[in-house]
Amino acid sequence: MNGRAAVDHLPALHAYLDDPARQDSVRAAAVAVVEALAAAAVELAGVIASGPLVGITGRDGAVNPDGDTQKDIDVVADRLMRDALRTAPVAAVLSEEVELPETLDAEAPLCVAIDPLDGSANLANNISVGTIFSIRPKARDILSTFFEPGTAQIAAGFFIYGPQTVLVLALDQRVDVFTLYPPTREFVLTGRGVRIPPDTPEFAINASNRRHWSGAVRGYIDECLAGANGECGRDFNMRWIGSLVAEAYRILVRGGVFLYPADVRPGYREGRLRLLYEAHPVALIMEWADGAASSGRARILELSARTPHQRVPLIMGSPRTVRDIDMMHEGVEPLFENADAPLFARRGLFR
Repeated sequence: MNGRAAVDHLPALHAYLDDPARQDSVRAAAVAVVEALAAAAVELAGVIASGPLVGITGRDGAVNPDGDTQKDIDVVADRLMRDALRTAPVAAVLSEEVELPETLDAEAPLCVAIDPLDGSANLANNISVGTIFSIRPKARDILSTFFEPGTAQIAAGFFIYGPQTVLVLALDQRVDVFTLYPPTREFVLTGRGVRIPPDTPEFAINASNRRHWSGAVRGYIDECLAGANGECGRDFNMRWIGSLVAEAYRILVRGGVFLYPADVRPGYREGRLRLLYEAHPVALIMEWADGAASSGRARILELSARTPHQRVPLIMGSPRTVRDIDMMHEGVEPLFENADAPLFARRGLFR
């Protein structure tokens, strides 16, 4: 079967979105947001693929409001995504690249939080990066919308720019996957009702930071590393890409667990990922794909931000594994005991 014939029998994104658009005005507005972001993602995918051929050098630039150094591609991605949202029924948008939410149309029914280009530092190594977005109904006061818990989201998703450009979309309590077909510049449905494999012996963490972790996190990883000779009774694979969208996509496909915990380093004590436009939307995707997402002490979707760029620890993946790690946090001080103390002896997976 040639490529065109293979694509012809797959629903395009705009056709797939027809049904939710007819359900009610809020869903219709969410559909318009997704379509606007998808159009921008097609443009951004082209820029990323061309890189230096279109003037993208990867050079460091200014520092964003949350203290991270911007790449030139961060600025381009932010412009493309915010311009797209101006064409949709969006009251305000909070971007990683701006300090406060920007009001677009105060009468519109939705607000969007977005990381325009997650993992831009990875582009120098030709590693997958992405765009993460969260859609929620506007509260009576626009700013307060962003300080509601993650359960307020009505949709979320991410685009991943890799060997294929893919959209993972959480809408109407399900997670579906769409792949960009470059000849027509359309996303087509390639995965329906994604479910995370429940029992994959695989974990992802930046193991170079072991000395900074809490005893609970270190205890879990040590038990995994003991493998078949330890209490887990089986061997584990370890993965680490360092790109949130790539890590999330791998879990959707393969299962396992991803940990980006808080640790004792300055700037990491509340975690490193942003709650509103990274952890909240990814947590919604995980839960609607039969997975789980936790800070180690609380369900991510039940957390509310105190500031627009609030940081949080994130543990996501199969629900059994996330639950086990949560249990290991019980009875352990909330970090910042002596990081070198053998705390995990106080609680493990099997005691």
